[in-house]
Amino acid sequence: MVLDILLTIHFILLLLISLRVLARHELTSSARLAWLVVLFVLPYIGVVVYWMFGEIHLGREFTRKYEQIIDQLHSSNPEVLGNDASLIEAVKPEYRAAFAYSANVTGFHTTLGNRAELMADAAATRKRMIADFEAATDHIHVLYYIWLIDGMGIDTAQALIRAAKRGVTCRAMVDGMGSRKMVGSKVWQEMKDAGVQLSVALPINNIIKVLLLSRIDLRNHRKITVIDGKIGYSGSRNCADPEFRVKPKFAPWVDIMLRVEGPVVAQNQMLFASDWLTENPDTPLDSFPYYTESHTESNTQCQKNSKHQGFAAQVFADGPTQRHGSSPQFLGALISQAQNTLTISTPYFVPDYSLVSILCATAYRGVEVTMIFPKNNDSLVVAATSRSYYWQLLQAGVKIYEYRPGLLHAKTLTIDGEISLIGSTNLDLRSFDLNYENNIVFSDKALTADIIERQYQYIADSNEVKLEQVKDWPLPYRIWNNVVATMGPIL
Repeated sequence: MVLDILLTIHFILLLLISLRVLARHELTSSARLAWLVVLFVLPYIGVVVYWMFGEIHLGREFTRKYEQIIDQLHSSNPEVLGNDASLIEAVKPEYRAAFAYSANVTGFHTTLGNRAELMADAAATRKRMIADFEAATDHIHVLYYIWLIDGMGIDTAQALIRAAKRGVTCRAMVDGMGSRKMVGSKVWQEMKDAGVQLSVALPINNIIKVLLLSRIDLRNHRKITVIDGKIGYSGSRNCADPEFRVKPKFAPWVDIMLRVEGPVVAQNQMLFASDWLTENPDTPLDSFPYYTESHTESNTQCQKNSKHQGFAAQVFADGPTQRHGSSPQFLGALISQAQNTLTISTPYFVPDYSLVSILCATAYRGVEVTMIFPKNNDSLVVAATSRSYYWQLLQAGVKIYEYRPGLLHAKTLTIDGEISLIGSTNLDLRSFDLNYENNIVFSDKALTADIIERQYQYIADSNEVKLEQVKDWPLPYRIWNNVVATMGPIL
């Protein structure tokens, strides 16, 4: 009797969830099919998996609050948003579409007069960032997905403590999942005791509430550093050493970082404010100073080292509370604008099929397309999914390289020696649908040349993958890659 009741309840749940999957307008046909396969092949487990990971939402109240904060920030400081006139003035017509699309998604339009310096390596980034913290006079705002208790993590915490003690307003925010070991640690408490304002994005302290009202893998993957509203750091690096203690087997983590000045820093400041105010609504809006002049005052070191002055840039940010499909559509717009060369590095390649098609089409029309992935990925599932697309990409003429020395974590995209994208977004469905991300897209030949040179360094330390090699892969290996990729839409 009891068993019959349980079977009936399960059948009803299975039917209702299946109808829900078929009714969702934002799912692709492949994603619907993948979920139906999971539900019916793994009937009991599948229901639980869908309950935990099937829906992409943070709750209506969270979404409403987040959108309200964005509207308030934009209306209070419209000068931060940039304008279309700057786009027309500084970006060539053939590349404007992606900038325009980005602005339509985020509200951040093109700004002029930005400067940036490509950091040489992790050690240089650490030294320069801590020096900027020491020189801060008004505020320091940081947001990291992962903040480890290692050399970089402790140095950053101690610099914030020293700054707070001398009267600088310091706000530090971390993702509840990625930095769970930092939250509640001795270092975290020491920062709090020193007066550093601390906050957790998307906290998981009430796991039952998260599972009932949301899903645990919706995360804040952003990496934002703003100093006095005038200096920012943007790129792929978390607050962690390259040795990356939580996964030392794949070390070193190889990242790319820019030290940025100019109006685009104010856009990252506003992005930080939106995340901070979501978790700390009592913080006054005027607690986040914005400097939008095109040439900010710089320290002597920056004036001596920076050879990049006055370029056009804007922030592209995405997340589960924004328009569905924004990231792949923006990337598709960027990629389709390439005329001569397109080079991409990403650690995680789990694309939707439209992005694969655009990459292939770009290569077929004569653009030199190069993609750089890690040889040894920290995710077997991601590695298999990525390699399931190799044959198709290579057949189209895309060059594929696998980086040997460590886990290439740098997310870079360069087009025609003119346009670059640097930030936190991977070319995977997690970045596209589940994570809050932040990037900077800019038009500057000199800085793009520096990034391309860095991409060439990655290639020099990589093995090129040829079509003949892929054709020679053993049948079981090919089947494994393709089976895993079949689940790609719901990974």
